[in-house]
Amino acid sequence: MRETQMITCISCPVGCRMTVTLKDGQFESVTGNTCKRGEVYARQESVMPMRMVTAVAPVIGSAVPISLKTQTPIPKDRIAECMDEINQLQLHLPILLGDVLKENVAGTGVNLVATRTLV
Repeated sequence: MRETQMITCISCPVGCRMTVTLKDGQFESVTGNTCKRGEVYARQESVMPMRMVTAVAPVIGSAVPISLKTQTPIPKDRIAECMDEINQLQLHLPILLGDVLKENVAGTGVNLVATRTLV
């Protein structure tokens, strides 16, 4: 079964409108991209959308929250679970830039890391 979907590429500032064709749920082709990055993005986005998650979390003993992110993108459908886990964190000072705040967030195999130092 063939299916088409329209997506806008976010790999560069051009923002190409692309038509992606899937066959039996698998990537078949893309048109409308002006560079190779568009094809790479279309392949990934149409079959398994991934996103970086950035957030802040409270730190016990600090009036300032810690900013954090996933080390790599995670499946888009796991973001809500990731945010639930972030909201349950019990973090303490000191926290250094790059510290792993939670391993394997939402069962993705990806760690949450601090994006600043907070002492």
